[in-house]
Amino acid sequence: MMHDLVPVGRPVGPDPWPGSSGTDCRLWVGWPAWSRPEWRVIVKPEPEEIPMKSTDVLVDAFERVRDAVYPAVSGLSADDLAFRPDPESNSISWLVWHLTRIQDDHVAGLARDEQVWTAGGWVDRFALPIDPADTGYGHDSDTVALVTADAPSLLDYFEAVHDKTLAFIGSLSDPDLVRIVDRNWDPPVTLGVRLVSVISDDLQHVGQAAYVRGILERRR
Repeated sequence: MMHDLVPVGRPVGPDPWPGSSGTDCRLWVGWPAWSRPEWRVIVKPEPEEIPMKSTDVLVDAFERVRDAVYPAVSGLSADDLAFRPDPESNSISWLVWHLTRIQDDHVAGLARDEQVWTAGGWVDRFALPIDPADTGYGHDSDTVALVTADAPSLLDYFEAVHDKTLAFIGSLSDPDLVRIVDRNWDPPVTLGVRLVSVISDDLQHVGQAAYVRGILERRR
């Protein structure tokens, strides 16, 4: 609980501090008793706290991924996005496409739904010379070079996957998060842990994309 010390009525006599409201009890120390106000303690309830759910934490984390993707991509040309610091490194285009594909693949699997990549026609819009089911996992240097795209395509596809991700999380309750979704690991992977794994992967790759952009801009 919070407490406020407030005067009961306006004090008699001159203000101890010209221009003051006279409501600070410290201003009246040393003044005659007849000139001081009477004080009363008012008990104020704490501001109402809105409880936070586990899914709110997941939403916040995915929003942070989004907040990092846009600065890494926005304003760059297709050539900029395809830039690689050396022949064995990844481009911004590949990194953002890959993190979005992984998120799309994993969320669709958890939701038992079709991926946005195919359901939304993004596989045709990108028209990459690779398998439509490819997520970028295990790509070698030559295959990385095949993944090129313009900024609007990368961001629009990411946004579509992001929206689906938040909608899926919004449908979950805490008991859903402990459901086992993969028994090929020890311990078995729960739905909540799988989403945290996606967040971890996203943040690593978007950080790499931001680093590559920094290198690109320093060379200009």
